[in-house]
Amino acid sequence: MWDDVEMPKVLLVDNDASILSVLSTILKAEGYDSISLRNGTEALAKIRSEEFDLIISDIRMTPVDGMEILKCARNQQPDTAVIMLTAFGSVANAIKAMKLGAFDYVTKPFKVDELLITIQRSLEFRRALSENIDLKAQLKTQYQFENIVAESPSMRAVCEMIERVAQTETTVLIYGESGTGKELVAKAIHAYSRRKDRRFVAVNCAALPESLLESEMFGHVKGAFTGASSNKKGLLEAAEDGTIFLDEIGSMPMSVQGKFLRVLQEKELRRVGGNENIPVNARVLTATNLRLEDLLKEGKFREDLYYRLNVIPITIEPLRRRKEDIIPLARHLIKRDLGDERMMPEIDAEAHEVLERYSWPGNVRELENALKHALTFSGSGAITREVLPPKIVNAADRAGLAEAGEDDIIPLKDFLRRREEEYLGQVLEVVGGDKEKAATLLRISLATLYRKLPKEEGDSRG
Repeated sequence: MWDDVEMPKVLLVDNDASILSVLSTILKAEGYDSISLRNGTEALAKIRSEEFDLIISDIRMTPVDGMEILKCARNQQPDTAVIMLTAFGSVANAIKAMKLGAFDYVTKPFKVDELLITIQRSLEFRRALSENIDLKAQLKTQYQFENIVAESPSMRAVCEMIERVAQTETTVLIYGESGTGKELVAKAIHAYSRRKDRRFVAVNCAALPESLLESEMFGHVKGAFTGASSNKKGLLEAAEDGTIFLDEIGSMPMSVQGKFLRVLQEKELRRVGGNENIPVNARVLTATNLRLEDLLKEGKFREDLYYRLNVIPITIEPLRRRKEDIIPLARHLIKRDLGDERMMPEIDAEAHEVLERYSWPGNVRELENALKHALTFSGSGAITREVLPPKIVNAADRAGLAEAGEDDIIPLKDFLRRREEEYLGQVLEVVGGDKEKAATLLRISLATLYRKLPKEEGDSRG
């Protein structure tokens, strides 16, 4: 059946060695390449390091159960099909697994023919999904820019604008709140322009006092002011044949605005204290987190300069308005921080919910800092709500409660019990499933630990 293509690669996970043996034999007879694992922790590591066409996992396992296997697979390999194995009496758990993204479930003891049909359907689904993803990738090629994550419609529109304006010499004004990535957009425009092999010079107009900003931008001659011991080129000259990016242009003092307008009009500048007109050939990109229209009304920004700069406006929406970008952006930032050498930690379902629920007033910069905090405290483990900054978790919980109806509110006892079970599961994972060691570390009796564990784990003793 698979003679003309590479054999599908299947990961089998079950605590029961006999089940694994049967599954492996069946798959081998059908021409599948399979790997069998009895340890859920090893399975998580394997999913993070190798790609599979199909994962077949038992639901009821310890210390890592099939639900954790499924969550990891959905996070690390979202287009890989997952089939869950379950005992007849636990079909409810299998249905829950399907809601979380499993392709299908098979009850034990299973019929070989039914199992093979389910496997075939799952692989056909995966193949169709991969073809669809490839097609979408071809259609989206125009929107792929280094370090820019664009899953939301608004960011795709930004990427389309980058592509359109990059090859022109038009001035561009980028609007966006602090931390939204205005400089990244400016760098992308430069990187895809004809000036890409020349310098990209960035200036933050809000970070420099008026006298220093003027000198930095236009340069100065020897003796122009105290401390000017020699002639110095300004950043506009340093960006010759390249691109200069002026961030927070709304903070530029009126006196500097007039001189900058002359540069745009005449394509030349005069250094501070100098008399010589120096030609300038730098493309100008600007950005602001302020409404320049309001500054115009207040007399704090020149109208003629505004119209010179606002030829092509690009607006970057704040992160709270583009929820589709949050998780892909988080994965991108984690991968960038860890590099290719370290394994990518998964973002579990609850952390996923916190990240999407929080309003991110600091935008991408705040998300980046939150993930650095999480990576510091997670070690090599998953990103969970426990390792995210408490301020963000608490604010997200408040937002979730504000959105909830009365039917969504659970008794406090149930909430605390759920949190306790999650913590116990994490401790057991740390100690490799050794319940006696876990009880010792938790300073409770072994009997108390068994009583507090979820029924499936608690019933697995002895």
